[in-house]
Amino acid sequence: MRNFKYLNVIKAAVDRECPGVVSCADIVVLSGRDGVTMLGGPHFEVKTGRRDTTLHTTDKDADRYLLDADAGVDAFLDNMAKLNINTPQAVALIGSHTVGRVHCVHLVSRLYPTVDITLNATYAEYLKMRCPSPHPDPKAVKYARNDPITPMRFDNNYYKNVMQMKGLLRLDNALYLDPRTKPYVQRMAKDNSYFFQQFVEGMSILTEHNVLTGNKGEIRKHCEWVN
Repeated sequence: MRNFKYLNVIKAAVDRECPGVVSCADIVVLSGRDGVTMLGGPHFEVKTGRRDTTLHTTDKDADRYLLDADAGVDAFLDNMAKLNINTPQAVALIGSHTVGRVHCVHLVSRLYPTVDITLNATYAEYLKMRCPSPHPDPKAVKYARNDPITPMRFDNNYYKNVMQMKGLLRLDNALYLDPRTKPYVQRMAKDNSYFFQQFVEGMSILTEHNVLTGNKGEIRKHCEWVN
């Protein structure tokens, strides 16, 4: 995960009040939930009591679980099914792309040497302005926002963009083109409350997957390394 500095700021504040009680794992889940709410998304209850792993992990470990930037619908649905997340819940979870940004290094394969045929042509020209080189510096902060209309609002605009073929990642547009997921994209584009309902259901499953509780694991003193 990036931006652990913020996680540690929260951890330090919590530990001043109740040292050694709240895990970094709980802080990740709670801050994620609250971030969604602060941006206009749904507020939902999450369980607490997670403990932190005693294994040192790296970004390479995370990459084993995260989808590649060019992943398609098959890989996406298979990945979600392994977590017992069904299709509408999965489509809602990917709706979190309504906020945030994608770095150019993950976009250029859709723009160069030729533009991906599933990408809106006008939008592709805009993206080329954001990412003018087919070989961007991976350390440079060059990016495009997931949703250029309401970039800091957690809403269903992501689905409206996707229906216009304005999704940043290959998977985004593919969700509208695939008959298994298209009906849910269409419904969520029309019904924000349905999007929120399915998102909360998916998050409830996701945040309770493979957690450590009881005497397993530890409560870390610092979120970037084991005690």
